[in-house]
Amino acid sequence: MLRELLQTSRPVSWINTAYPFAAAYFLCTGTMDWILVLGTIFFLIPYNLAMYGINDVFDYESDLLNPRKGGAEGALVDRSRHQGILLLCVLAVLPFLVVLVIVGSLQANLVLLLSMAALVAYSAPRLRFKERPFLDSLTSSTHFVSPMVYGLVLAGAHFNTGLLAITAAFFLWGMASHAFGAVQDIVPDRAASLGSIGTVLGTRRTVALAALAYLLAGILLVFTDWPGPLAALLAVPYLLNVLPFLALQDSDSGRAHTGWVRFLWLNYGTGFFVTMLLIWYSLTR
Repeated sequence: MLRELLQTSRPVSWINTAYPFAAAYFLCTGTMDWILVLGTIFFLIPYNLAMYGINDVFDYESDLLNPRKGGAEGALVDRSRHQGILLLCVLAVLPFLVVLVIVGSLQANLVLLLSMAALVAYSAPRLRFKERPFLDSLTSSTHFVSPMVYGLVLAGAHFNTGLLAITAAFFLWGMASHAFGAVQDIVPDRAASLGSIGTVLGTRRTVALAALAYLLAGILLVFTDWPGPLAALLAVPYLLNVLPFLALQDSDSGRAHTGWVRFLWLNYGTGFFVTMLLIWYSLTR
């Protein structure tokens, strides 16, 4: 059961939600207090367990048709344990949420509420934002951007032009990444009668939209304080990763999986350079 829970939470993606919160909160406060530790742990494991656990339970039928499920990119847990996974998701997040709501301001709690609402709405029955084209990419991006925004608001940050540009760039990056990730699932999603940005636009237009969003994200970073403009260069590898798939036909959309695997590793390299830029910024401000 523990192994299945670990697989369900997708450890390869833990850093994508914990890092934005921790970096935002630490840069604003300049201190490593217990709230930083608590929030980082929450967005590292419980948040991801809930996000992907709910997804794996309610996507079980369609995941059976998807050849990339059953490993690091999504668990295939027997139906008999679905109720237990959902219960554990609630038990994992609830204690953290109670404490964070107590210590947070009204504005911070509203951001946290939005974050959790997006987490549930993406996969839960009836809501199923993941099956609503374009809303699926917006919601998925919220999963990763909202921890950063929450960290900023919790720390009392002032949203100036530069910070708004960073937030918008991150959101565009999230939308682009979700859209490109949807390309590889076009065939199984259509077979399961699931809607997505990929099934509606098709392979070529979805890849083109992802490339455009990456490009706009990079352009926005040019308008941030130094050394922020250097981060604009980090959009280039993502562009180079998706552009080769512009010529794919829908029937061959599964081949985009190779680009998705590169994307997962690319995030770690990007994270390293972002960390260096943040250290530079903190030492020179």
